[in-house]
Order: sequence, then C-alpha cells, then structure tokens
Amino acid sequence: MLGNFAYCNPTKLYFGEDTLNYLNEELPKYGKNVVFIYGGGSIKKNGIYDAVVKILEENDKHVAEISGVMPNPTLAKLYEGIEIARNHHADLLLAVGGGSVCDYAKAVSVSIHCEDDPWQKYFIRFEEPDCQLVPVGCVLTMVGTGSEMNAGSVITNQDTRQKIGHVFASEDVMPRFAILNPRYTFTLPHYQMVSGIYDIFNHICEQYFSGEDDNTSDYISEGLMRSVVHSSRIAVKNPQDYEARSNLMWTATWALNTLVAKGKSTDWMVHMLGQAVGGYTNAAHGMTLSAVSLAYYRHILPYGLNRFKRFAVNVWNVSTEGKTDRQIAEEGLLAMESWMKELGVVRNITELGANEAMLEGLADVTIPMNGGYKTLNREEIIEIFRESL
Repeated sequence: MLGNFAYCNPTKLYFGEDTLNYLNEELPKYGKNVVFIYGGGSIKKNGIYDAVVKILEENDKHVAEISGVMPNPTLAKLYEGIEIARNHHADLLLAVGGGSVCDYAKAVSVSIHCEDDPWQKYFIRFEEPDCQLVPVGCVLTMVGTGSEMNAGSVITNQDTRQKIGHVFASEDVMPRFAILNPRYTFTLPHYQMVSGIYDIFNHICEQYFSGEDDNTSDYISEGLMRSVVHSSRIAVKNPQDYEARSNLMWTATWALNTLVAKGKSTDWMVHMLGQAVGGYTNAAHGMTLSAVSLAYYRHILPYGLNRFKRFAVNVWNVSTEGKTDRQIAEEGLLAMESWMKELGVVRNITELGANEAMLEGLADVTIPMNGGYKTLNREEIIEIFRESL
C-alpha cells in the first residue's frame, strides 16, 4: 500500500433483530431534547414510528419532529430543520429512515450553531465545521448509502439545480450510534431495494477504480462486490430472505465507512455525473448512478486497463484464455451490465427524465474529479451524458 493515512470510526453499530431496544442504552447518554427526523411517513405504516416514540417516552425525552425529509433533501428543507432544531435546543438528532434522512440529520447537525450560511460554507466552499455540533443517532430502514457510519452529507439546491455532497473530515460529524435491523428493509418497494443495491456496488467501484499499487483495500473491495452480487440475486427472487438482506445491509455499511478508501486516491466521478442528473430530475440516487456508470467506465477503461482486467477476473470470473487484456476488461463490463439487467436498474438517463436539451446544463453542475484514471474535460462529460441517453 502507498501513502500515509489515519483511520478512526467512532460510530457504534447495533446489528440484527430486536436491536431497537439498544436505544434504551444510548438515549440516557444525551440531554432531554431530542429531534426525531424521518421521511415520508412509511415508518408510521410499518410500526417503527410507534416503537421509537414509545422508547423516547420511556426515557422521558422532550421530542420535536422533522418529518417529510425527501429522497434528495433540499436546501429549503435543511433551513426548515435548522430552525426546528434551534428552537428545540436539540441535544440529539435521531434519524429514522434511509440514507437521505441520515445525510440530512448530519447537515442539520453541523448547521444548528453555525453563524454562516450552511450552503455556502459546507457545500460551496467545502469548509469544516468550527461550531458546536449536535450528535446524530440513526435507525436505518433502507440500505445503500452507508450514511449510518460516515461523515458524508448530500443536499440539493433546487434553485441552482446543484446536488452536492460534502464528506466532512471531522470524525465528530459521524453518527454516534446506528441501529441496523435487516427486517426493517423488508417492506421497501422493489425499485428502492434494487436502487440501494446498485448504490452499494457503485460505492465500492468508486474507491476500487483508482491507483495501480498492490493494495489490501482492493482485495477487501473485491470480496464486498462479490457479496453484493451474490446476495442481490437471492434478494431479487425473495425479498424476505433474511440472510441475503442482512448481508446487503452489512456490506452497505462497509462499502462507505471509509475502510476501503484507505491508501486510495478514489474516483467518485460516477457520483458527480449521477448527482448532476439527480439535481435536474430528482430521480432516486442509486438509479442516477446506474444510468451513467456503463458509459463512464467504458470511457475510462483504456486508462485503467489493468484494474478493469482485474475487476473482470476477480469479481466476474471472466476467463483469460486466448484473450487480450482489452477483451477481458470489456467482458467484465458486459458481465456487470448483465447483472444490472437482472436487478432491473435503470441504464440510461432518458428513463429518469433527462433529455438532449439538458446536456449543457448537466455539464455545468458536474464537478470534475481527479482521483481516478482520467480527469474528464467538459466535452468528455457532455459526451458521457449523451452516451447515457
């Protein structure tokens, strides 16, 4: 492995069935005022809302709610949440939902006591918090983002159509605890389940497709990718298979808790392309990634040929006999595309509502990254979007 790094992850995880009871161990560590954050209301239908409220009441907490957090949390919603949390003098932000709810809670956390405009400070200037943070705890109901064990947050500015993520350097932004019960994911619609599955896979790819050295992180990544593919095929056929759904939930956490990024430059260009599409269409995050991935990877394959060959052999079991390195690498992407068809994820941006007239605008809000095998120029970005139509 090359380079120097430090690694610390302070998030405490509770994994498995009946883990919601561990809220009783965590809540006494914080003050009386809890802000309960959740999404569109599905947790009220499946009983999770009532179970959480009961535990909060048993722990004598004074509770305010932020409801209606959308799949792509907006800046307007962030401002709303900051005001609620300030007025409540929040001691803990309890996010119950998927990655967007967790992302949103972290954005509120770093903004409550911030004197600057959070959009400008965190998502335009990418500064670190220099104010008091309010701790975040998560109860996860959808897997994919890994937000339950990292310091990342993504917010969409609807006025400018910018969807921007900030991975904070401060470990204090990471959730203090996260509760992961695979059964909470069973009621997700198929579309959301497979969107989350592809999100997991692409998180690993973004870190894997960088560097040329012999790196332990890449061996871990290959194992995680194989696990995602194996468990996804079971879950698609039987969404109630606890073992498959638990493996997906655990893999999602390890895909983006910073472990496999160690010693890596990392790419993240698929996310920049996908987030641009999300800013214009409000499409599900995982689907924006699946819609642009193949065009992007085929574009950069010649620049990272050795890694794409390794990906083909070690993840997709592509035979090397009688083939050139380029043929092996291309077969790997074909195998990946075949798996994406099995999942039923979107493979073009047209299905998400994008069109030719948007390409210039999409390029305008796409942030070029330089950690992968090719730094894209504007013309290449437009061409990849065009190939993704």
